[in-house]
Amino acid sequence: MGLVRNGGSSRHGVRHTRRGRPSAETLTGIGAILSLVLATSVYAVGQAAVPSSESFSAPRAAGAMAVAPAVQQAAPTADPAPTAAAQRDPAGTGGSPSPSSTAAVPPGQSENLPSQSPPEAGAPEDGAPETGAPLGAAAAAAPAPSIGPDLDAQLNRIVRSYPGYQLGVALIDVADGVVHEYGVRSKFTAASTAKVLAAAAYYRLAETGELSLDAPMGASTAGLQIRQMIQQSNNESWAMILEALGSRRLTDYAASIGIDYDRTYNKLTAAETARTLALLYTGQLLSAPNTAELLSYMQDTNLETLIPAALPPDVVVFHKYGLLYGNLHDASLLVRGGKAYAFVVYTLGRSPAEITSRTRVIHLLTRTVSAALFPG
Repeated sequence: MGLVRNGGSSRHGVRHTRRGRPSAETLTGIGAILSLVLATSVYAVGQAAVPSSESFSAPRAAGAMAVAPAVQQAAPTADPAPTAAAQRDPAGTGGSPSPSSTAAVPPGQSENLPSQSPPEAGAPEDGAPETGAPLGAAAAAAPAPSIGPDLDAQLNRIVRSYPGYQLGVALIDVADGVVHEYGVRSKFTAASTAKVLAAAAYYRLAETGELSLDAPMGASTAGLQIRQMIQQSNNESWAMILEALGSRRLTDYAASIGIDYDRTYNKLTAAETARTLALLYTGQLLSAPNTAELLSYMQDTNLETLIPAALPPDVVVFHKYGLLYGNLHDASLLVRGGKAYAFVVYTLGRSPAEITSRTRVIHLLTRTVSAALFPG
Protein backbone atom coordinates (compact mmCIF):
# COMPACT_ATOMS: atom_id res chain seq x y z
CA MET A 1 0.00 0.00 0.00
CA GLY A 2 1.63 3.19 -1.12
CA LEU A 3 1.33 5.94 1.43
CA VAL A 4 2.27 9.57 1.11
CA ARG A 5 2.58 11.47 4.31
CA ASN A 6 1.31 14.81 3.04
CA GLY A 7 -1.20 13.65 0.51
CA GLY A 8 -1.78 10.67 -1.76
CA SER A 9 -4.29 7.88 -1.56
CA SER A 10 -4.36 4.32 -0.27
CA ARG A 11 -5.96 1.44 -2.11
CA HIS A 12 -9.20 2.41 -0.37
CA GLY A 13 -9.04 5.91 -1.86
CA VAL A 14 -8.58 7.42 1.60
CA ARG A 15 -6.33 10.42 1.54
CA HIS A 16 -3.56 9.70 3.99
CA THR A 17 -2.84 13.01 5.56
CA ARG A 18 -1.16 13.46 8.88
CA ARG A 19 -1.49 16.84 10.45
CA GLY A 20 1.21 17.65 12.96
CA ARG A 21 0.36 15.86 16.16
CA PRO A 22 0.18 18.05 19.23
CA SER A 23 3.05 17.71 21.63
CA ALA A 24 2.21 16.11 24.95
CA GLU A 25 0.96 18.46 27.65
CA THR A 26 0.50 17.93 31.36
CA LEU A 27 -3.00 16.84 32.38
CA THR A 28 -3.92 18.01 35.85
CA GLY A 29 -6.02 15.88 38.13
CA ILE A 30 -8.69 18.59 38.25
CA GLY A 31 -8.83 18.74 34.45
CA ALA A 32 -9.17 14.97 34.25
CA ILE A 33 -12.04 14.91 36.73
CA LEU A 34 -13.90 17.73 34.96
CA SER A 35 -13.39 16.07 31.58
CA LEU A 36 -14.74 12.75 32.82
CA VAL A 37 -17.76 14.30 34.54
CA LEU A 38 -18.67 16.21 31.37
CA ALA A 39 -18.09 13.19 29.17
CA THR A 40 -20.33 11.05 31.36
CA SER A 41 -23.11 13.64 31.13
CA VAL A 42 -22.93 13.96 27.35
CA TYR A 43 -22.60 10.24 26.79
CA ALA A 44 -25.97 9.67 28.43
CA VAL A 45 -27.60 10.96 25.23
CA GLY A 46 -26.27 7.93 23.37
CA GLN A 47 -27.60 5.60 26.04
CA ALA A 48 -31.26 6.44 25.37
CA ALA A 49 -33.50 3.46 24.78
CA VAL A 50 -33.51 2.35 21.17
CA PRO A 51 -36.72 0.93 19.74
CA SER A 52 -36.37 -2.51 18.27
CA SER A 53 -36.87 -3.02 14.56
CA GLU A 54 -38.23 -6.06 12.80
CA SER A 55 -36.04 -9.13 12.83
CA PHE A 56 -33.92 -9.67 9.78
CA SER A 57 -31.78 -12.40 8.40
CA ALA A 58 -28.46 -10.61 8.47
CA PRO A 59 -26.90 -10.39 5.02
CA ARG A 60 -23.48 -11.89 4.86
CA ALA A 61 -21.16 -8.92 5.20
CA ALA A 62 -19.61 -9.24 1.79
CA GLY A 63 -17.20 -12.08 2.24
CA ALA A 64 -17.05 -11.85 6.01
CA MET A 65 -18.74 -15.15 6.79
CA ALA A 66 -16.46 -17.00 4.41
CA VAL A 67 -13.27 -15.24 5.41
CA ALA A 68 -13.81 -14.20 9.01
CA PRO A 69 -12.26 -17.44 10.33
CA ALA A 70 -8.99 -16.11 8.89
CA VAL A 71 -9.04 -13.68 11.81
CA GLN A 72 -7.76 -16.28 14.21
CA GLN A 73 -6.93 -16.42 17.84
CA ALA A 74 -3.24 -16.53 18.66
CA ALA A 75 -1.90 -18.96 21.21
CA PRO A 76 -2.22 -17.43 24.70
CA THR A 77 0.71 -15.17 25.53
CA ALA A 78 -0.08 -14.73 29.20
CA ASP A 79 -2.59 -15.85 31.78
CA PRO A 80 -5.80 -13.85 31.34
CA ALA A 81 -6.28 -11.16 33.92
CA PRO A 82 -9.29 -11.58 36.17
CA THR A 83 -12.03 -10.63 35.52
CA ALA A 84 -18.31 5.76 -0.10
CA ALA A 85 -20.04 7.65 -2.19
CA ALA A 86 -19.30 11.40 -2.28
CA GLN A 87 -20.19 13.30 0.89
CA ARG A 88 -23.89 13.95 0.93
CA ASP A 89 -25.17 17.52 1.16
CA PRO A 90 -28.25 17.82 3.38
CA ALA A 91 -30.69 20.56 2.45
CA GLY A 92 -29.57 23.89 3.72
CA THR A 93 -26.08 22.88 4.84
CA GLY A 94 -24.31 24.45 1.91
CA GLY A 95 -22.36 21.34 1.05
CA SER A 96 -19.47 19.50 2.69
CA PRO A 97 -16.08 18.10 1.70
CA SER A 98 -15.52 14.95 -0.29
CA PRO A 99 -15.16 11.76 1.76
CA SER A 100 -11.45 11.54 1.03
CA SER A 101 -10.89 14.92 2.61
CA THR A 102 -9.95 15.35 6.22
CA ALA A 103 -11.26 18.91 6.43
CA ALA A 104 -13.16 20.02 9.47
CA VAL A 105 -16.53 18.43 10.12
CA PRO A 106 -19.65 20.54 10.76
CA PRO A 107 -19.90 21.16 14.50
CA GLY A 108 -22.04 18.94 16.69
CA GLN A 109 -22.38 17.71 20.21
CA SER A 110 -19.52 15.38 21.05
CA GLU A 111 -17.90 13.66 23.96
CA ASN A 112 -15.95 15.88 26.30
CA LEU A 113 -12.37 14.82 26.22
CA PRO A 114 -9.43 14.33 28.54
CA SER A 115 -6.54 16.67 27.94
CA GLN A 116 -3.31 15.29 26.59
CA SER A 117 -0.90 13.84 29.12
CA PRO A 118 2.88 13.79 28.92
CA PRO A 119 4.54 10.78 27.30
CA GLU A 120 6.25 8.20 29.41
CA ALA A 121 9.65 6.86 28.45
CA GLY A 122 10.13 3.56 27.53
CA ALA A 123 -16.62 -13.33 -1.91
CA PRO A 124 -19.96 -11.52 -1.85
CA GLU A 125 -23.44 -13.00 -2.18
CA ASP A 126 -25.28 -12.70 -5.48
CA GLY A 127 -26.54 -9.17 -5.87
CA ALA A 128 -24.32 -7.81 -3.11
CA PRO A 129 -22.04 -4.88 -3.89
CA GLU A 130 -18.43 -5.52 -4.77
CA THR A 131 -16.20 -5.22 -1.75
CA GLY A 132 -12.70 -3.99 -1.21
CA ALA A 133 -9.59 -6.13 -1.55
CA PRO A 134 -9.81 -9.50 0.25
CA LEU A 135 -7.53 -10.50 3.08
CA GLY A 136 -5.69 -12.87 0.76
CA ALA A 137 -4.45 -9.99 -1.37
CA ALA A 138 -2.66 -8.49 1.59
CA ALA A 139 -1.31 -11.84 2.72
CA ALA A 140 0.10 -12.67 -0.70
CA ALA A 141 2.53 -9.76 -0.64
CA ALA A 142 3.25 -9.78 3.07
CA PRO A 143 6.34 -11.16 4.79
CA ALA A 144 6.24 -13.57 7.70
CA PRO A 145 4.12 -12.37 10.66
CA SER A 146 5.91 -9.60 12.50
CA ILE A 147 4.15 -9.97 15.85
CA GLY A 148 6.50 -12.38 17.58
CA PRO A 149 7.57 -13.54 21.04
CA ASP A 150 9.71 -10.48 21.74
CA LEU A 151 6.83 -8.05 21.20
CA ASP A 152 4.46 -10.37 23.07
CA ALA A 153 6.84 -10.36 26.05
CA GLN A 154 7.19 -6.57 26.02
CA LEU A 155 3.44 -5.98 25.94
CA ASN A 156 2.77 -8.54 28.65
CA ARG A 157 5.44 -6.91 30.80
CA ILE A 158 3.81 -3.49 30.45
CA VAL A 159 0.34 -4.84 31.25
CA ARG A 160 1.67 -6.63 34.36
CA SER A 161 3.37 -3.44 35.48
CA TYR A 162 -0.01 -1.76 36.07
CA PRO A 163 -2.01 -4.16 38.28
CA GLY A 164 -4.21 -1.34 39.55
CA TYR A 165 -5.94 -1.04 36.18
CA GLN A 166 -7.81 -3.44 33.97
CA LEU A 167 -5.97 -3.39 30.65
CA GLY A 168 -7.14 -5.30 27.59
CA VAL A 169 -4.92 -5.11 24.52
CA ALA A 170 -5.43 -6.74 21.12
CA LEU A 171 -3.14 -6.66 18.09
CA ILE A 172 -3.74 -8.10 14.60
CA ASP A 173 -1.48 -8.13 11.56
CA VAL A 174 -4.11 -7.85 8.81
CA ALA A 175 -1.86 -9.94 6.56
CA ASP A 176 -2.51 -13.09 8.60
CA GLY A 177 -5.54 -12.17 10.71
CA VAL A 178 -4.22 -13.76 13.90
CA VAL A 179 -5.46 -12.09 17.09
CA HIS A 180 -2.85 -11.52 19.79
CA GLU A 181 -4.30 -10.64 23.19
CA TYR A 182 -2.70 -9.27 26.32
CA GLY A 183 -4.18 -8.65 29.75
CA VAL A 184 -7.94 -8.78 30.25
CA ARG A 185 -9.74 -10.88 27.64
CA SER A 186 -13.26 -10.39 28.98
CA LYS A 187 -15.68 -7.69 27.84
CA PHE A 188 -15.40 -4.03 28.75
CA THR A 189 -18.03 -1.36 28.43
CA ALA A 190 -17.12 -0.38 24.88
CA ALA A 191 -18.18 3.27 25.19
CA SER A 192 -17.86 5.09 21.86
CA THR A 193 -15.57 2.51 20.24
CA ALA A 194 -18.81 0.62 19.45
CA LYS A 195 -19.80 3.43 17.07
CA VAL A 196 -17.63 1.81 14.37
CA LEU A 197 -19.75 -1.34 14.57
CA ALA A 198 -22.97 0.72 14.33
CA ALA A 199 -21.60 2.63 11.33
CA ALA A 200 -20.58 -0.58 9.54
CA ALA A 201 -24.03 -2.09 10.18
CA TYR A 202 -25.79 0.98 8.76
CA TYR A 203 -23.56 1.07 5.67
CA ARG A 204 -24.16 -2.64 5.07
CA LEU A 205 -27.93 -2.29 5.30
CA ALA A 206 -27.72 0.70 2.95
CA GLU A 207 -25.84 -1.53 0.48
CA THR A 208 -28.62 -4.10 0.60
CA GLY A 209 -31.32 -1.44 0.17
CA GLU A 210 -32.88 -1.78 3.63
CA LEU A 211 -31.68 1.65 4.70
CA SER A 212 -30.39 4.74 2.89
CA LEU A 213 -27.44 7.02 3.55
CA ASP A 214 -29.46 9.82 1.97
CA ALA A 215 -32.45 9.36 4.28
CA PRO A 216 -33.36 12.51 6.24
CA MET A 217 -32.15 12.18 9.80
CA GLY A 218 -32.26 14.95 12.33
CA ALA A 219 -31.29 18.20 10.64
CA SER A 220 -29.34 16.44 7.90
CA THR A 221 -28.99 12.93 6.46
CA ALA A 222 -28.00 9.53 7.77
CA GLY A 223 -24.69 9.76 5.92
CA LEU A 224 -23.73 13.00 7.64
CA GLN A 225 -24.90 11.69 11.02
CA ILE A 226 -22.50 8.76 10.61
CA ARG A 227 -19.68 11.18 9.96
CA GLN A 228 -20.57 13.19 13.04
CA MET A 229 -20.88 10.01 15.09
CA ILE A 230 -17.41 8.79 14.14
CA GLN A 231 -15.27 11.86 13.55
CA GLN A 232 -16.77 14.07 16.26
CA SER A 233 -18.02 11.25 18.51
CA ASN A 234 -21.45 12.89 18.49
CA ASN A 235 -23.78 10.96 20.78
CA GLU A 236 -26.99 12.49 19.41
CA SER A 237 -25.96 11.21 15.96
CA TRP A 238 -25.25 7.79 17.49
CA ALA A 239 -28.69 7.69 19.09
CA MET A 240 -30.35 8.45 15.72
CA ILE A 241 -28.30 5.81 13.89
CA LEU A 242 -29.13 3.24 16.57
CA GLU A 243 -32.83 4.07 16.35
CA ALA A 244 -32.78 3.59 12.57
CA LEU A 245 -30.92 0.29 12.89
CA GLY A 246 -32.93 -1.17 15.75
CA SER A 247 -31.35 -3.33 18.43
CA ARG A 248 -32.17 -6.64 16.74
CA ARG A 249 -30.69 -5.71 13.38
CA LEU A 250 -27.51 -4.41 15.00
CA THR A 251 -27.11 -7.56 17.09
CA ASP A 252 -27.73 -9.75 14.03
CA TYR A 253 -25.22 -7.81 11.96
CA ALA A 254 -22.60 -8.15 14.67
CA ALA A 255 -23.25 -11.91 14.85
CA SER A 256 -22.86 -12.17 11.05
CA ILE A 257 -19.24 -11.02 11.39
CA GLY A 258 -18.50 -13.13 14.45
CA ILE A 259 -19.07 -10.49 17.13
CA ASP A 260 -21.24 -11.17 20.20
CA TYR A 261 -22.85 -7.78 20.87
CA ASP A 262 -25.93 -6.57 22.70
CA ARG A 263 -26.60 -2.85 22.45
CA THR A 264 -28.41 -2.90 25.78
CA TYR A 265 -25.12 -3.53 27.56
CA ASN A 266 -22.70 -2.15 24.92
CA LYS A 267 -19.91 -4.53 25.85
CA LEU A 268 -17.06 -5.75 23.65
CA THR A 269 -13.65 -7.28 24.15
CA ALA A 270 -10.56 -5.60 22.79
CA ALA A 271 -10.16 -8.59 20.47
CA GLU A 272 -13.70 -8.22 19.07
CA THR A 273 -13.10 -4.58 18.28
CA ALA A 274 -9.72 -5.37 16.70
CA ARG A 275 -11.33 -8.06 14.52
CA THR A 276 -13.99 -5.60 13.36
CA LEU A 277 -11.31 -3.09 12.36
CA ALA A 278 -9.22 -5.72 10.55
CA LEU A 279 -12.25 -6.93 8.59
CA LEU A 280 -13.14 -3.35 7.73
CA TYR A 281 -9.66 -2.43 6.54
CA THR A 282 -9.26 -5.56 4.41
CA GLY A 283 -12.54 -4.87 2.60
CA GLN A 284 -14.50 -7.77 4.04
CA LEU A 285 -17.36 -5.75 5.52
CA LEU A 286 -18.35 -3.08 3.01
CA SER A 287 -18.04 -1.99 -0.61
CA ALA A 288 -14.81 -0.23 -1.50
CA PRO A 289 -16.37 3.28 -1.59
CA ASN A 290 -18.07 2.81 1.77
CA THR A 291 -14.91 1.33 3.28
CA ALA A 292 -12.96 4.38 2.13
CA GLU A 293 -15.59 6.77 3.45
CA LEU A 294 -15.80 5.21 6.89
CA LEU A 295 -12.01 5.06 7.22
CA SER A 296 -11.74 8.72 6.25
CA TYR A 297 -14.00 9.63 9.18
CA MET A 298 -11.54 7.89 11.51
CA GLN A 299 -8.84 10.47 10.75
CA ASP A 300 -8.37 13.93 12.25
CA THR A 301 -10.96 13.25 14.92
CA ASN A 302 -11.85 15.49 17.82
CA LEU A 303 -9.45 13.58 20.09
CA GLU A 304 -5.97 12.80 18.80
CA THR A 305 -4.20 12.59 22.16
CA LEU A 306 -4.32 8.84 22.84
CA ILE A 307 -2.84 6.36 20.31
CA PRO A 308 -2.21 9.00 17.58
CA ALA A 309 -0.14 11.19 19.91
CA ALA A 310 2.42 8.42 20.54
CA LEU A 311 3.05 7.45 16.91
CA PRO A 312 5.83 8.59 14.56
CA PRO A 313 4.54 11.10 12.00
CA ASP A 314 4.98 8.66 9.09
CA VAL A 315 2.57 6.09 10.54
CA VAL A 316 -0.98 6.66 9.28
CA VAL A 317 -3.66 6.07 11.88
CA PHE A 318 -7.41 5.52 11.68
CA HIS A 319 -9.03 5.33 15.10
CA LYS A 320 -12.05 5.69 17.38
CA TYR A 321 -11.66 6.45 21.05
CA GLY A 322 -14.10 5.79 23.88
CA LEU A 323 -14.54 7.56 27.23
CA LEU A 324 -17.20 6.71 29.80
CA TYR A 325 -17.02 6.67 33.59
CA GLY A 326 -13.80 4.78 34.36
CA ASN A 327 -13.35 3.48 30.82
CA LEU A 328 -10.74 5.07 28.56
CA HIS A 329 -10.17 3.28 25.23
CA ASP A 330 -8.67 3.75 21.80
CA ALA A 331 -9.18 1.40 18.84
CA SER A 332 -6.96 1.93 15.83
CA LEU A 333 -5.56 0.83 12.50
CA LEU A 334 -1.86 1.58 12.02
CA VAL A 335 -0.49 1.71 8.47
CA ARG A 336 2.92 2.27 6.95
CA GLY A 337 4.80 0.95 3.92
CA GLY A 338 2.29 -1.71 2.92
CA LYS A 339 1.94 -3.05 6.48
CA ALA A 340 -1.25 -2.61 8.48
CA TYR A 341 -2.26 -3.62 11.99
CA ALA A 342 -5.38 -3.37 14.12
CA PHE A 343 -4.32 -2.20 17.58
CA VAL A 344 -6.83 -1.75 20.41
CA VAL A 345 -6.30 -0.72 24.02
CA TYR A 346 -9.18 -0.91 26.50
CA THR A 347 -8.62 0.40 30.03
CA LEU A 348 -10.71 0.61 33.18
CA GLY A 349 -9.62 2.47 36.31
CA ARG A 350 -11.03 3.23 39.69
CA SER A 351 -11.11 7.03 39.65
CA PRO A 352 -11.18 9.91 37.15
CA ALA A 353 -7.76 11.06 38.31
CA GLU A 354 -6.29 7.91 36.76
CA ILE A 355 -7.04 9.19 33.26
CA THR A 356 -3.65 10.88 33.33
CA SER A 357 -1.68 7.76 34.13
CA ARG A 358 -3.79 5.52 31.89
CA THR A 359 -3.16 7.87 28.99
CA ARG A 360 0.53 7.38 29.67
CA VAL A 361 0.05 3.61 29.63
CA ILE A 362 -1.71 3.86 26.26
CA HIS A 363 1.22 5.94 24.99
CA LEU A 364 3.75 3.42 26.30
CA LEU A 365 1.94 0.49 24.69
CA THR A 366 1.64 2.42 21.43
CA ARG A 367 5.31 3.35 21.30
CA THR A 368 6.27 -0.26 22.03
CA VAL A 369 4.07 -1.57 19.22
CA SER A 370 5.25 1.10 16.80
CA ALA A 371 8.93 0.52 17.49
CA ALA A 372 8.55 -3.23 16.90
CA LEU A 373 6.31 -3.13 13.85
CA PHE A 374 7.57 0.03 12.11
CA PRO A 375 11.31 0.13 12.89
CA GLY A 376 13.56 2.83 11.52
